[in-house]
Amino acid sequence: MSEPDASSRTQDFEAVLKDSDSRVADFERHHRSPLDRVQHFLHGYPTMVPVIVLVISVVGFGLVAGDRFFHPFNLSLIIQQVTVIGILAAAQSLIILTAGIDLSVAAIMVLCSVVIGKLAIDLGIATPIAIMIGFVLGTACGLLNGYLVTLLRLPPFIVTLGTWNIFFALNLWYSGAQSIRSQDIDAAAPLLKFFGENVGFLGAQFTYGSFLMIVIFAVLWYMLNRTAWGRHVYAVGDDKEAAELAGIRTDRTLVSVYALAGLVCAIGAWAAIGRVGSVSPQSFYEGNLQSITAVVIGGISLFGGRGSIIGPLIGALIVGVFQSGLRLAGVDVLWQVFAIGWLIIIAVAIDQWIRKVSA
Repeated sequence: MSEPDASSRTQDFEAVLKDSDSRVADFERHHRSPLDRVQHFLHGYPTMVPVIVLVISVVGFGLVAGDRFFHPFNLSLIIQQVTVIGILAAAQSLIILTAGIDLSVAAIMVLCSVVIGKLAIDLGIATPIAIMIGFVLGTACGLLNGYLVTLLRLPPFIVTLGTWNIFFALNLWYSGAQSIRSQDIDAAAPLLKFFGENVGFLGAQFTYGSFLMIVIFAVLWYMLNRTAWGRHVYAVGDDKEAAELAGIRTDRTLVSVYALAGLVCAIGAWAAIGRVGSVSPQSFYEGNLQSITAVVIGGISLFGGRGSIIGPLIGALIVGVFQSGLRLAGVDVLWQVFAIGWLIIIAVAIDQWIRKVSA
């Protein structure tokens, strides 16, 4: 009998290797602990973390506060209260997905609201034109951040920390540190309050701003998950050098992300005027930190490249649920802030644990 040739021996060897690999994989699958399986599941579906937290929070505070928490007015009030921060969180999410951070989102929003208000009220410019100028200004502020990050190769944290101070100073200078009253808006430009108008539904009172927030998240979800631009954003956040080797124009992608974030902040400015009912140059001073809080709790990794844009929407709702539930339970505001602080730490710890998932 003739001995098998070299090619047949190679094929037999490869078959043995494949069989061995499949048996090792089966062994690993069947011998993972329940905790390992949870870790792998959350690695594949990171948005499930904030969803689970939101469900537990709603059930828990419902048991503590009773019918007052589940009253339609209270639930709709939670959504109204997180509208502006939710929009800022949408802008912040775009930056964090690229492994950056933007400390200027609230300053851009307030600056745009002041400019829109001054143009429409003090200068008598048609309200739609004033709003469009505000949108252009917000986009320009985002472009400035993007170009400083890409052209000067400066860390996003440092760049946006600087522009935060710049935008805030311009805001105080242009406004003269004076607010525009609600009565003046009603008399000269009522359209500015459009997103603060209430819409009744099943005993609840929603605002057009709440629907705007949902639309913004829906549009961004489509852009990030159904377009080449969205895939480029995730690639840049995951590994910028590898993205460049793959032919992605990373600098152009980063600039577009910052510009879009600036536009979202400008849209948020219009919603903020409706929410507050006036134009205040010192409103939403903590919006930067609150937007980062919603993003972190929402499951988007601070290291970039991982997470769903829907997560920050859920994160903002979690913060709103905690604040409302603790308030109804009679907990002091100080301890509400204390609880949110622990939420942030736990969210980051969970993110770190998920990232360490074994292959």
